[in-house]
Amino acid sequence: MKPDRDNLTDSPSLTGSLPESERRQGFRAVGVAVSKLAAPIVAKRGGGILVRLKTEWAAIIGADWASVTWPLALGRDGVLKLRAASMAALELQHRAPLLIERINLFFGRSVVIRLALVQGPLPLDSPPSDPPVPALAAGDVAALGEQLSGIADPELRAALGRLGHAVIGGWS
Repeated sequence: MKPDRDNLTDSPSLTGSLPESERRQGFRAVGVAVSKLAAPIVAKRGGGILVRLKTEWAAIIGADWASVTWPLALGRDGVLKLRAASMAALELQHRAPLLIERINLFFGRSVVIRLALVQGPLPLDSPPSDPPVPALAAGDVAALGEQLSGIADPELRAALGRLGHAVIGGWS
């Protein structure tokens, strides 16, 4: 027996548990419904923890370590896979208990048990480099040299010369 199309809207299994008078008509945002459905799945798999780690990484472990590390994956067994710049990997290996403690303290529970380091370039963009200082005119170079001629220490004179070159070149 085929169901009648007019009777489909009266079926409680298709319309939900709300009576006709209490149901909203029209379009509804899908994002809210999807996030309610996905939240238990994400929480069960630990995806929410990794997302929070990535978004608040610098606040969790500090700006100095955040500049040379990046969380890649968090296993169900509590192993956090970290991408680390090669220059910092050895020290990071020694400081692993401190980083684990900071992460677990941030979450208020034991989330990470062990770190697995992967050496390589970080996925973050490197900070932009400073633009080169333009060349100075001959008169500016002579004036700067004259001002620095009274300084006896050669290292100090060279450092002040670089500073003066950058300042004068930036003002032009």
